[in-house]
Amino acid sequence: MLVSLSIRNYALIEDLKVNFRDQLSIITGETGAGKSILLGGLSLVLGKRADASLVYDKEKKCVIEAEFEVESYNLHGFFDENDLDYESLVIIRREILPNGKSRAFVNDTPTTLSVLNSLTVQLIDVHSQHETLQLSQPEYQFYIIDSLAANQALRDAYTRDFYHLKTLRTDLETIKLEQQQAQKEYDYNLFVYNELDQANLTTDEKSNLEEQLEKLSHVEEIKLHLSEVIQVSEDEQNGTLNQLAQIEHSLSKISGYTDLYAEFTGRVRSLLIEYKDIVEELQTENDNLMYDPIELERVEERLRLIYDLEKKHLVSSVEELLEIKNVFEKKIVEVDQAESLIANKTKEISIAEKDLDQLADQIHKSRKLAIPEFVKQIEAVLSDLEMKNTRFKINLERSNVFLMNGKDKLDFLMSSDKGKSFETLKRVASGGEMSRMMLGIKSILSRYSNLPAIIFDEIDTGVSGEVSNRIAEVMRSMSENMQVITITHLPQVAAKGQHHFKVYKEERQGGISSNIRLLNEDERLVELAEMLGGSKITESAIAHAKQLLS
Repeated sequence: MLVSLSIRNYALIEDLKVNFRDQLSIITGETGAGKSILLGGLSLVLGKRADASLVYDKEKKCVIEAEFEVESYNLHGFFDENDLDYESLVIIRREILPNGKSRAFVNDTPTTLSVLNSLTVQLIDVHSQHETLQLSQPEYQFYIIDSLAANQALRDAYTRDFYHLKTLRTDLETIKLEQQQAQKEYDYNLFVYNELDQANLTTDEKSNLEEQLEKLSHVEEIKLHLSEVIQVSEDEQNGTLNQLAQIEHSLSKISGYTDLYAEFTGRVRSLLIEYKDIVEELQTENDNLMYDPIELERVEERLRLIYDLEKKHLVSSVEELLEIKNVFEKKIVEVDQAESLIANKTKEISIAEKDLDQLADQIHKSRKLAIPEFVKQIEAVLSDLEMKNTRFKINLERSNVFLMNGKDKLDFLMSSDKGKSFETLKRVASGGEMSRMMLGIKSILSRYSNLPAIIFDEIDTGVSGEVSNRIAEVMRSMSENMQVITITHLPQVAAKGQHHFKVYKEERQGGISSNIRLLNEDERLVELAEMLGGSKITESAIAHAKQLLS
């Protein structure tokens, strides 16, 4: 239930706080006193978009806080899913800063308006006059019937599968469009792929070929210098190998005197062995190296092919060419496998449609069972609300296509008197009748939902006399199972509340400000008398007010 509401610096409200009670609470006040402003402040807490122009003092921030008791409403999962701290007393705060930006908090944790809306819709239902128009809207009509049919789990499953099917169908169309485009480019893609594939490119091939080209282009120079190195190394008298051997021999003679000499000897010996290996490999390389014009031409042609491909595709490496080849290969494979992809996706869609159709059938059957019970209940409530001859009829027809609410088409029809034909609500019902119907529907829904609180904003507009008494009785009955708060201008309704609040204006240093207070018995009697006879209170008005309260 709504425990308290605090509003600071909003519209005509400078600083206001009200503590609400359970059962039926009445809010009254003169026209312009600020009842709608009070409701507007509450709507901000419930997630409505903020309007900076409504800030009372533009130099200060506007702060609106509401406290809700939620211990028995099983919201632990919601708080965990949205990373919110759970408390049995939930404090929701909205702030509008002087720069126009707004912030929302749940138990002091910042949150988004989307999360806030998802939470508050489970805490309270605010019903204003214009919402009676919802009765003519299919979405709300489905909500009514599905509430009685306990279809929420089925509807959730249907909605999930409906969007899944929608995604699958979109995927199929995307595949088809992509395949159509790819088919147009198939010949070109195949040509490019074949050209790269036939090139038989390998990683690092380019650098290896460029190295071979350098060697093959300078064979004579390389052999000349290799021969010189070998000759200098192997000369019998002054060759490098011979000199290293003499050095190693001399050092070995003194290696036994100290470890240092022994180390020198070992290092020279290792150097001699390594140098011998180098000379042998140089000799082998020199022997094998020869001018090969055929190989030179092959390398040049291979490099020319690589350079041409790089230039054609605007890249600078074989690795990039190989990546391009993979891309074109994928495009070709997609075209070649198009029929398989489309067939698989079509099969997925067929399975999804079958599953969704089964859910739609279950929803239809439960709706069909719920409609007679709803008609019975709404006609009974409307009879109590002085609409005794009103008859309700609900047409439920199957559709051939999947819709947001299932595969049903729903029409609420009404006959306002015996013998009259059934017509749609918006064609036959007056504003007052629509208000009473909405009240009756809300009273029925309150038995099938766990909604902890509801606020009616002058739902009794356009009625008077005995009808207003009946409206008050319905609200009083609803308040036995939930918190009901109603803003009214009718004394007959105001007298039925267990608690009576009055909204009023008062002069403050900064100007006029709206406020609210809980009336005691005497104040309530005066308020009802004023509602009955105006500001000049008469004895007859007091007597009438006492009669209403009794």
